[in-house]
Amino acid sequence: MKRIQIRATFLDEVSTDIPHHNWGYEEWDQDFQAMKAIGIDTVVMIRCGLEKFLAYPSELLIKERGAYRPPVDWVEMFLELAGKYGMRFFFGTYVGQRWWGDKRIDFATECALDKRIVAEAWERYGNYPAFQGWYLSKEIATYHAEIVDEFVELGQYCKKISGNLPILISPGMLGRKAWYNNEPEAHDLDFEKHLRDWDMIMGKISGTVDIVAFQDGHLIYEELPQALQINKALADKHGIECWTNSESFDRDMPFRFPPIKWEKLLLKLRAAQSVGVERAITFEFSHFMSPNSMWQSAHGLYKRYQEYLAGKFD
Repeated sequence: MKRIQIRATFLDEVSTDIPHHNWGYEEWDQDFQAMKAIGIDTVVMIRCGLEKFLAYPSELLIKERGAYRPPVDWVEMFLELAGKYGMRFFFGTYVGQRWWGDKRIDFATECALDKRIVAEAWERYGNYPAFQGWYLSKEIATYHAEIVDEFVELGQYCKKISGNLPILISPGMLGRKAWYNNEPEAHDLDFEKHLRDWDMIMGKISGTVDIVAFQDGHLIYEELPQALQINKALADKHGIECWTNSESFDRDMPFRFPPIKWEKLLLKLRAAQSVGVERAITFEFSHFMSPNSMWQSAHGLYKRYQEYLAGKFD
């Protein structure tokens, strides 16, 4: 069986829960070199903005949401570097509310704004050859009608203005590690509900969303093969390409978040390979796998992954 490889990574410049490297062009250039060296060919900006913090100087959001003007246009930088190293760049959409499970969110208003932001971004950056896809930044683990409808409406709009560029989503799975601090309601994955929900979701998003990459860190390791098998079978049924989001940070530690232990990442990659998934994206290379990371243990993870590519762990 063909060995699964990490072929893509998220870029998390506008972060929610990990520290910043405070890198400039030179440091990012070095990191793109390190990505390229292990076969990464796609970079996915996880979001173009979060509330008032932006990855590019969106005049729309600065005016209408009071967003801060960023000191650097990260989108332009990432597109230039992706072009330099022969990678595809996927543009991540805006997140106006940090926690989108909040019932007070007016999803119709948010989606209308998101479409205007997408139009603004395409006008600014659509001429870059590396701009090769879209990432819909909201994440769900179970059926959420408003967000599924937004995936369809916003996704179809992205395709319409960009000549049908592919669209990626990266959902969670509602397993024990999806609950922070081991809340009393924490539970292992309900496989039957997961199958029902995602059969319905994929039926609705098929034809709009091209790629689904479920986050693999929410489950205990024993559950992964069955869950990944369900994901792959559903994606095949609905004509959607199935990747795995093989998280390179460790959810098992008493603090958030260090680089993952190599043995755990290997377990997850092998589970995905065992059900026929051929391509992995990771959240995210620069902090948790890079030889340039602030985390020393990320340097070791990069070396172990290089050994994996060379066949040491076959």
